[in-house]
Amino acid sequence: MSADTKWTEADVPDQTGRIAIVTGSNTGLGYETARALAAKGAHVVIAVRNLDKGREAVDRMRAAAPKADLKLQALDVGSLDSVRTAADELRSAYPRIDLLINNAGVMYPPKQTTVDGFELQFGTNHLGPFTLTGLLLDHLLPVEGSRVVAVASIAHRIQAKIHFDDLQWERGYNRVAAYGQSKLSNLLFTYELQRRLAAAGKPTIAVAAHPGISNTELMRHIPGSTLPGFNQLAGLVTNSPAMGALATLRAATEPGVRGGQYYGPDGFRELRGYPKLVNSSSQSHDSDLQRRLWSVSEELTGVTYPV
Repeated sequence: MSADTKWTEADVPDQTGRIAIVTGSNTGLGYETARALAAKGAHVVIAVRNLDKGREAVDRMRAAAPKADLKLQALDVGSLDSVRTAADELRSAYPRIDLLINNAGVMYPPKQTTVDGFELQFGTNHLGPFTLTGLLLDHLLPVEGSRVVAVASIAHRIQAKIHFDDLQWERGYNRVAAYGQSKLSNLLFTYELQRRLAAAGKPTIAVAAHPGISNTELMRHIPGSTLPGFNQLAGLVTNSPAMGALATLRAATEPGVRGGQYYGPDGFRELRGYPKLVNSSSQSHDSDLQRRLWSVSEELTGVTYPV
């Protein structure tokens, strides 16, 4: 593909025979990602917290592509018990997994905690995916071409640092900074996982992608989002969910993708556009930060990795 070619859903290669798990796939970016993979022949697991919404999503996908091979799976990444139960069920159902896309997340909520007592954004956006990946990884490791994809955000640059002295924001709460911490964590995790996979000589790779600014349900906590005309205005300056999902799809399916790469939109400041290889912050590449966060995540979740 030449440098000036725009990568679209049509460029997703045939996915027949691949097993793909997409978290948070009943709406928005996750829905579009799952739909596109299923349309290309993958067996897609729709892993969602709300099963009623999940069934509606499956029905919509099948209406558009009657041959879509879909399976609904209960999964709340904000609950470690739910993650462990889902991982057990997925391990039993799928001895081999080709693709794990950690898409589910929350953005800018009021101060809340998960059922395990973690700050909601850090628990849902980082610790849940960290746990799920760790519990499923040994079913990806033997599979040639298998990938773990983290859906990150340009917010990893905004007021973002890892507050090791107060990871759960118990001494105060800034929802923008807390989101930035969780999204920086996604990249630190991806790069450290890739380092471990490469050191172990495994065929699985870890990659990341971000959608730019995408008009999805994640925006529901943005100030002004309930005002008349907000969605119409947002639509003028954001990627649609289908466009936003392209970076994830490229990271997940393009044959030439290498471990540790990061994909995002090609437009101004990566806010919108077609997916291309992009750079993350220098902080996200800090190997000491990566290792420290990994160690803390193992302690908080009780999960250790097979690499």
